Amino acid sequence: MTPTGLISHGRGEAFDYLMGERTTDAALDAERVAAAYMLNAKNPVVCVNGNAAALDAKRLIEFTAATDARIEVNIFHRTEERMRSLIEYMGSCGAVNVLGADPDSRIPGLSSDRALCTNEGIFSSDVILVPIEDGDRAEALVKMGKIVIAIDLNPLSRTSRAATVSISDEMSRALENMIRFAKELKCNGEERNEIISQFSNADNRRRTVDDICGSLMSEADRR
Repeated sequence: MTPTGLISHGRGEAFDYLMGERTTDAALDAERVAAAYMLNAKNPVVCVNGNAAALDAKRLIEFTAATDARIEVNIFHRTEERMRSLIEYMGSCGAVNVLGADPDSRIPGLSSDRALCTNEGIFSSDVILVPIEDGDRAEALVKMGKIVIAIDLNPLSRTSRAATVSISDEMSRALENMIRFAKELKCNGEERNEIISQFSNADNRRRTVDDICGSLMSEADRR
């Protein structure tokens, strides 16, 4: 992780405290629909940055196995050394054919190195999971017409507002639930479609904000 990455992660963790360090019902619903979207995808991709790899590479890899997704490493502070280290680390944890080392495409509308990607992975993906994402790129991916699934503890962040599915949960808890849902829904396309059709991200984010307010009031009422 870079120092700015650590700061960003700490800022997000504060929202976990506000939610009682637990998976809310709203987060659970978002995790279920995220698994359904990934299973329905033609080219699902899990995007991995330094924070995500450090937090839980094992579950990221398990989720890609459960959904037949590809992994692509994409980082803001990009150097060949950092990219090589992250790809090698993911490989040491069991990932195979990790993309990102040799970008041949760019995400339109971004000037930073996070625009660099592979055509095989991020650029041609139809559904993409972006844990611990920055708002600029989440917005750019949505503008490309992609289904963007974000894991971001802050339901009010630009990433959460832009995403198709906003999961406000700690990453490891979210992935564990998503792995379970993916296994349960693997052979049931009809149920997956029903779950997707009934989901409203705006309503779900509103429920998350309500959960935070309720948790704060409960703490305030304690004697």
